[in-house]
Amino acid sequence: MKGTFYNWIIACLIAIPMWCGAQVKPNDDPARNLQKFSQFYRYLNGMYIDTVHNAALIESAIRSVLSQLDPHSTYITAEEMVSVKETFGGSFSGIGIEFNILNDTIIVVNVISGGPSEKVGLQPNDKIIAVDGKPSIGVKQTDVPKLLRGPKGTQVSLTVARHGEQEPLEFLIVRDNIPINTVDAAYMVNPTTGYIRVNRFADNTYRELFEAVEKMDKPEALILDLRNNGGGTMDAAIAMSNFFLPQGSLIISTEGMKVPTSRYAAKVDGVFTKGKVIVLINESSASSSEIVAGAIQDWDRGLLIGRRSFGKGLVQTQFPLSDGSAVRLTVSRYHTPSGRAIQRPYENGRSDLYYEDFNKRFTAPNDSLPTDSTQIYRTLRSGRTVYGGGGITPDIVVPIDTTAYTKYWGDLIRKGVIEDFVIDYLDKNRSDITTRYPDPDRYIEEFSVTDEMLEKLVAAADTAGIAPDPQALETSRLLICTQLKASIAQKIWTVNEFYRVVNKENDPVFAKALEVLDHWDEYSSGIISE
Repeated sequence: MKGTFYNWIIACLIAIPMWCGAQVKPNDDPARNLQKFSQFYRYLNGMYIDTVHNAALIESAIRSVLSQLDPHSTYITAEEMVSVKETFGGSFSGIGIEFNILNDTIIVVNVISGGPSEKVGLQPNDKIIAVDGKPSIGVKQTDVPKLLRGPKGTQVSLTVARHGEQEPLEFLIVRDNIPINTVDAAYMVNPTTGYIRVNRFADNTYRELFEAVEKMDKPEALILDLRNNGGGTMDAAIAMSNFFLPQGSLIISTEGMKVPTSRYAAKVDGVFTKGKVIVLINESSASSSEIVAGAIQDWDRGLLIGRRSFGKGLVQTQFPLSDGSAVRLTVSRYHTPSGRAIQRPYENGRSDLYYEDFNKRFTAPNDSLPTDSTQIYRTLRSGRTVYGGGGITPDIVVPIDTTAYTKYWGDLIRKGVIEDFVIDYLDKNRSDITTRYPDPDRYIEEFSVTDEMLEKLVAAADTAGIAPDPQALETSRLLICTQLKASIAQKIWTVNEFYRVVNKENDPVFAKALEVLDHWDEYSSGIISE
């Protein structure tokens, strides 16, 4: 059996040079080198003095090989593949709650509308103290999904402690498909302008985008927020780009040495081919986000605001392995419609330098490395100048404002103090807040963080080992108050309200987008919006 496996591998690798049409140097011949490795592997298992843990050795060997290649070829274990499929599939089976750990106990932060938990009456602030009869006190946050998720149609019993109830409550919940939304926020900023924030690209992204715009009832302008969106499926990026472009518009092309060049264009006229478009990007907008941003910029369809994107323009193809694991190998490069390569420069086997280069952007002027003056391209309709050299450079750069950042603020976030404080605050004050602010509009306009709340936050931080720092508190006051207000809104309503608060209270990039829309003619020379 083992010999048959080796022979199959050797036969496949012998065929590789013929399949890809590449010339292989004698010392790089795949079959000869696999034969060498196969000899070593048999000696190892047949003669080595101690037990050989083959699975761990092979995984280590695969990772070692990939580490010598580009920064984005990677190995995915069989266990990790389960989560990968859920993420890009757009749904998973579970009970439909958002949760957190507070004082070693699973607390229900929110109940997903229409989900299994809502149907049986689970409520926010319920504390899950046992799952299927086994105590869950002290469970790690990373282990909670393993307890609550499962195949559609299976049952899970929860024992819940609820404020005001003397005895624990028992719930029997039948798991069902829970959608994983890729649109975090979608709302009308004013009577003519819609805002949509997309967190990643998956199978359901286009549908979510379409439905969000439909509900907005024909906005005249759209702000598409792709900041911190690390990408996802290329098909989803192409579909989103098509949403804004007419039929026939080239969206992206891929070029590689061993795979055919491919060109992807808009198949139909997009839903929003007229009207003003602004795309927000930053240094963590990558891959599929860069496809969309590049296509909109190259076709003069809208303006880009923010900071230069990550520069991840390598295309990976996922190849399954026999045990359910997989490797993602880089096979080609993305090029925008004007011909720009999205990928920023890298050196094989030096991922450390690759990410060090990324970190330099936070100390460089205007949060961007100098533009490569040799990488000049022209947009396809007005002939505006755009730049290559890696990543997508926005039309209007808004630098990071670090003046309000302090170590104290960073510690509050990193150590989860603000998150725990908000959960505890709502445990005591939820009913009062929802009575005073029956809808999010009123809450966003009228609620403000009080000095008393900040004093309690400082005390909670002190208990968590973060010493009081009055000066730092004052310096970071706006950041802290915005985060508290936004987190409370999210836990009472949805993540949509979180971004409504942040955008309104303290987001200079969003504010710049509104300014540009108010003075569109001044900023948009060459942009096609009508």
